[in-house]
Amino acid sequence: MPYRSASAPKGAKSLSASKGAKSFLKGKPIRYYRPKGSAAIGTLIDEGFQAFNAARLGEACRIYGDKMLAKQNNTTIALTIAGALTPAGLGGCVIELMERGLVDFIISTGANLYHDLHYALNFTLRRGSPFVDDRVLYEEGVIRIYDVLFPAQVLLDTDSFIRDFLVSSGLEGPMSSAELHEALGKHLLKVRPGCAKYSVVASAAKYGVPVYTSSPGDSSIGMNVAYHELINRSTLMVDPNKDVNEVCAIILAAEKNGCVILGGGSPKNFYLQGQPTLWEVYGIPKGGNDYFIQITTDSVVWGGLSGATPAEAVSWGKVNPSVLPDTAVVYADSTIAFPLFCEYAVGHKNGRRKRKGLLAQRQTLVDELEREARKQIKKRGKGHA
Repeated sequence: MPYRSASAPKGAKSLSASKGAKSFLKGKPIRYYRPKGSAAIGTLIDEGFQAFNAARLGEACRIYGDKMLAKQNNTTIALTIAGALTPAGLGGCVIELMERGLVDFIISTGANLYHDLHYALNFTLRRGSPFVDDRVLYEEGVIRIYDVLFPAQVLLDTDSFIRDFLVSSGLEGPMSSAELHEALGKHLLKVRPGCAKYSVVASAAKYGVPVYTSSPGDSSIGMNVAYHELINRSTLMVDPNKDVNEVCAIILAAEKNGCVILGGGSPKNFYLQGQPTLWEVYGIPKGGNDYFIQITTDSVVWGGLSGATPAEAVSWGKVNPSVLPDTAVVYADSTIAFPLFCEYAVGHKNGRRKRKGLLAQRQTLVDELEREARKQIKKRGKGHA
């Protein structure tokens, strides 16, 4: 393997030495499922999902397939990902959408990208039970994400891979999270040839899809970047200013904007703040999203961001007020609804588009954002030029 294996922490036994750990790790391996465009699922959604949240899922599928993916609309589509979706095997759905040009850029929690690396490195996460004694799991060196179980050694070995990559890459200075993930993805493709079908990060680098994380320090990738700075005196850092400007530049350049939001949280807001950044901060009247789809289990009544509706987003300039019919909120578990959504999209007549290749255009788009912002400053006759 191209990385050094670390030792498990005190109190956690290695998998090879622990019969107890093996007893918890007998479940089937979790694999990345790739949607195939099932006609039966398409029929079920169009004809069988007729009311309540089944109907909302049908609306979301048709907005995506008939409008967002339509060639004449030329929509730039963002996918935001919150919740433990790659550990649950949903990375395959994301890879299929990227390969088909159905997603143009991604904003994800760092944790989803970190756990995606386990698949690229051929480590195994297994189906298990949420009804276990976590004190015993800790003693046996087994990690649990609800009903996903895997050895603690997987974390240590993935961390070692990241640290070795950071050293060998020679990356220094501030950069956007998309630039860091691109370098990591290209490294994966080099040292694990053929791993793109097993990794969102590697596939994004292959297909030219920028991948951002809204809170880079809130994951093991960020934790290892922090280690790299402290121990190796590296100047490498993920610059949130670059992320904000790159996302705003992508939104500004789009003919139409649309989003598919899984869960909510920080990735949702990081994307949706793009339009307010343009009009409120830069003075550029771009207008809000033309299409808005969200799959969430959170309710609006709690006041949390994950439950905020597209109607509320209109007041912030995040959604165009004239397009509320082209929005849908599905109150469902993403691990159930998103694979169905992807099956529908893949089987749709618009189920393949030319990829936009935004990853290579980021600096050009940021330059255009700066020109437009300075034009607005000059027009207002105030601010700093």
